Amino acid sequence: MTVLRIIYASAIELRTDEAYYWTWSKEGALSFLDHPPGIAWLIRFGTAIFGDTVLGVRFGGIVAMLVTQLLLADIVRRLTHDVRAIMVAVLMPEAALYYGLLMAKVAPDVAMIPFAMAMMWSLVRLAQGGDGRWWLAAGLFAGLSLLSKFTAIMFAPAVAAFLLVPDWRTRWLRSPHPYLAVLIAVAVFSPVLIWNAQHDWASFRFQGVRATANYGISLRTIGDYIGLQFGLVGFVMLPVVLSALVMTAWRGYRAREPVAILLSTAVLVPFVYFFFKSLTLRVGDTWPMFMWPVGFAAAAVNLAVLPKEGWSARSSIFWVNAALVSGIAFVVIVFLYYVAAPWNLLGKMDPIGAEAGYDQVAARAQAALDETGATWIATTDYRTYAMMRWLFRGKVPVVEINERGRFQDFRDPGIDRIRGHAGLYVGRQPDDHSPLWELIPAMREQLGQVERRWRGVLIDTYTLDKLTGWTPELSPPKDSPLFQWRVLALRVTPPPLSAAADPLRGPTVSAAAARRMAAAW
Repeated sequence: MTVLRIIYASAIELRTDEAYYWTWSKEGALSFLDHPPGIAWLIRFGTAIFGDTVLGVRFGGIVAMLVTQLLLADIVRRLTHDVRAIMVAVLMPEAALYYGLLMAKVAPDVAMIPFAMAMMWSLVRLAQGGDGRWWLAAGLFAGLSLLSKFTAIMFAPAVAAFLLVPDWRTRWLRSPHPYLAVLIAVAVFSPVLIWNAQHDWASFRFQGVRATANYGISLRTIGDYIGLQFGLVGFVMLPVVLSALVMTAWRGYRAREPVAILLSTAVLVPFVYFFFKSLTLRVGDTWPMFMWPVGFAAAAVNLAVLPKEGWSARSSIFWVNAALVSGIAFVVIVFLYYVAAPWNLLGKMDPIGAEAGYDQVAARAQAALDETGATWIATTDYRTYAMMRWLFRGKVPVVEINERGRFQDFRDPGIDRIRGHAGLYVGRQPDDHSPLWELIPAMREQLGQVERRWRGVLIDTYTLDKLTGWTPELSPPKDSPLFQWRVLALRVTPPPLSAAADPLRGPTVSAAAARRMAAAW
């Protein structure tokens, strides 16, 4: 299965978010608007070995999967001493599409998962041996988890229950170790805190807008969330794991058993939270990814514990085996579909195909650069920006001319090759007609269009324009519509721009134009 992931990682072109995170790995920023820097460091690790290749970008995820499985195996070994339970713990991630294949797709969740599992492993060691120094290890891994993705904070209720519900709470509340663990976690997380203190707490504002967004109750978003969990965890695996978690929670809270409380709460609390969020908001496909490996540990332990409690082992083993066999078969089928099959069965809805085909856009852009003598590329969305940077590999400066809040502390893209030179705008339709252009005093000469296709299906159409008479502002004022990221622009009405305050140093831009741009966003 590891070989399968390596082939997949080498054969499938980067998705847009992966290319975006790759651009982070080329910067020296302490942190980033969207996420902490852990994913950039993971990618830098892989590209240091394999270079700027798709395998290099994704190699860290393959290693993260192996580390996660080793930690799962040792947690279950320590709790059960049952070889079958250990094997189940190792195979469950292989049978879930989330991990068996998609751990080869780098995302902040992939960087976080092994650190989160190491935190759980440390707390299991603490519960077994009673050595308070394991709190310090847990604090270290908690900080590294947060340094990878903010959703690691959703393990806090499980750790709090692990500390406060069992009979040992008085001992640990009087001990310095839990408090030192918190200080260690904060110290490890400090690069993100420092960067945010320097940049108006941008990451927390960005995530706050997303977390509090409310678009009204929708059965579709609820169905998306539940359906994704069945598809990515497994149609048989999900009920097996959830039933094991409920039994583990009942067992743990009734007997005040620390590890059972920890494992069950670590999954059930985020699962329920995301369910309620799905009432009004589409839950991203990777958002719950961090929690299920803990659920696999609980399910494997539950398999070993049930016979001791008088339950029939035959039924449990049957459903676990069914989950493993059907899940691994599903992962292999999906692998073959993307690596070997010629069809597109999902049209524009295909999650891989929807982000494929950018090489077609880059090839047409290169021809336009050669024809016009343009020396740089402009975009108006971060996905096109990331893919152009990835495909041109530094040969041409690429600038996203809006949402400049995403690029704080990024290095100079090559302003000497931009200022005074013609540029090439590459934009997905209909972004090429956005009111944004009312704020940009550039002369635009339409050069043509290029289609992005995957397996014969039209995914998107892009406009190519020659830009002259203008130099983009890399650091516009923070109240500029060109600085604000789109998710914040939904909440903030841009102030009127005067000629003196115009970040583009061009003609006066009316307040009405700024409002039209915000309305379009």
